[in-house]
Order: sequence, then structure tokens, then C-alpha cells
Amino acid sequence: MYRKEIKVTDCTIRDGGLINKWQFSDELVRRVFLAVNESGVDYMEIGYRASKKMFDPKEYGPWRFSTDEKIREIIQDTPLKVKLGVMVDIGRVESEDIAQCSESPLDVIRVATYLKDIDKAIALANECDAKGYETFINIMAISSVSDADLAIGLKQVDAETNVTAVNIVDSFGALYSESVHHLVKIYQENLSKREVGMHAHNNQQLGFANTIEAIRKGANYLDATISGIGRGAGNCPLELLLGFLKNPKFNLEPVLEALEDTFLNLRKEIEWGYLIPYMITGILNEHPRTAIALRQSERKDKYVEFYREMTTPECICE
Repeated sequence: MYRKEIKVTDCTIRDGGLINKWQFSDELVRRVFLAVNESGVDYMEIGYRASKKMFDPKEYGPWRFSTDEKIREIIQDTPLKVKLGVMVDIGRVESEDIAQCSESPLDVIRVATYLKDIDKAIALANECDAKGYETFINIMAISSVSDADLAIGLKQVDAETNVTAVNIVDSFGALYSESVHHLVKIYQENLSKREVGMHAHNNQQLGFANTIEAIRKGANYLDATISGIGRGAGNCPLELLLGFLKNPKFNLEPVLEALEDTFLNLRKEIEWGYLIPYMITGILNEHPRTAIALRQSERKDKYVEFYREMTTPECICE
């Protein structure tokens, strides 16, 4: 009924922070940590690790930086069942920001990259590996790269790193099941020593469905968030994924409790999930930044105008 090789990563705080510049309270972050820690989920990506020389702490919340000290405040003396990790962006973190793994509460560093920067991603992943961390690479905006270039990049990652898995990242929420099947096959053909992962966005209400399709074709590392929280249309919902996997190690109840006592109120404060502007950028294979800007304006529900602007910008007159 289940595949024991499957591992789940919770990205609730890391991806959800893209909505509000990681301005989450310590109480909320600890609530998520406790729920994930008791749920049987394998990894929790508690935020980004970034340089305070590059991002102003007055503008961004603490989970843009996720310092070791801050993480220790959250986990306190709780026995860890989940592996804790952070995401790093190339050029936005410095070597001094990442301590030796033996001195950190973290187990995992995941490198986010566009395919064009795969050489830099490999170098950063190897630096983190040398410090003792388990490493991963996420290749973002996968729907906008060619198969030939992707194959070359994957072979390079396979040969030159020790990463556990490389994730397919549907940044624009543009993929359909056939595309997921195709991409998993390319990843498998070019990653002889690495696992395939899936990070889906929900622009077209396919975040969960595409994650299932990736599983069916052999992807074993899966990303999700509580209530699907994440940038724009959000992600594959963790509660749906755990319910689907049927693995007895997973416990859905702690996640449902967090949904009930925390996320119902959070939805009153910040917006995420499937909305028509995100659908439009998804079907057009466009970055959701334009839809996000629309939702923050007085024109937030002007769907037809937005669609025309996205599809025939040369016809738009001031």
C-alpha cells in the first residue's frame, strides 16, 4: 500500500514566508514545528538562510535568515524526530553564515538554483556537504528549460555532488501530468546516483495531482505545506499528501490540529491559494509576480483586464 523509500519535506515556513516576508511569530513557527515533528514527516525546511548584509532585518522577518540561534529558540528541548533544514539561494548567502553541521541544529541544506547557474549550485552544495550537511538541489522554473540543457545539468549534478535528491520545481504552476511524467523520466535517466524530488505549485489546482503523478513515475522526495501555504497559489497541501501516502509512520492528526488552531486564523491575515490571476499566469507559463502585484492592487479582481494584459500587451492602451 505504500513505498517505504518515499520521504516528505514540509516547507510551510520557508515557502509560506514568501507571502509576508517571513514575518511569522515565534509562536506560529513553534506550532508548525511541533505539528511536523509529531507527524512523521522526514524533513522540515524551517526557512531560508541568507546574509544580513544583503537583506535588511528591519524589512524581513527572522525566517528569511533562520539563524542557528533562532532555530534553537524554537525547538527548545523538544526531542527531534524530524530533520531540520534551510534553503539557500546562490549569491544570497555567505560561507560565514553556515556553521559546521556539528555546531548547528540543522541537518540539511537545500540549494535553490536556476538551470543556468547549475555550476554555482554545485559549488555551494559541495561547500555545505564538506561542512557535514545532507544536501539537496532544487532546479527552479523547470517548465521554462529545454530537455537537452536539463539533461546536461542533471548529469553534472550526478557526477560532481553528493546531493541526496534533485527536485523538479514547478515554480509557475504550469505543469500537467504528461509534463510531470516526462520530467521524472529525464531526471531518472540522468541521475544514476541521486533521487528525484517534486515541488509542485497550485496555480491550476494541480499541486497535489502532479505530486501524485511524480510518485507514480518513481519520485521519492516530496514537498508539501500545511494548508498548501506558499507563494501565490501555494503548494501541494501536506494534509492531502499524508492522507494519500498511507504509510503508517505518518500521523495526520497533529497537522489537522495545527490547521484548526492556527491556520484558520492565519488565512484571515494573509492570502494564498488558488485564485484566477494565478491560474492565468500558470496556463501562460509565466512567473506569478504579475498576479501577486495585481492581488495587492485596487484592481485585484479585474480578471479579464489582467488576462488581456498578459496575452495581448501590445493592444493595451493607457
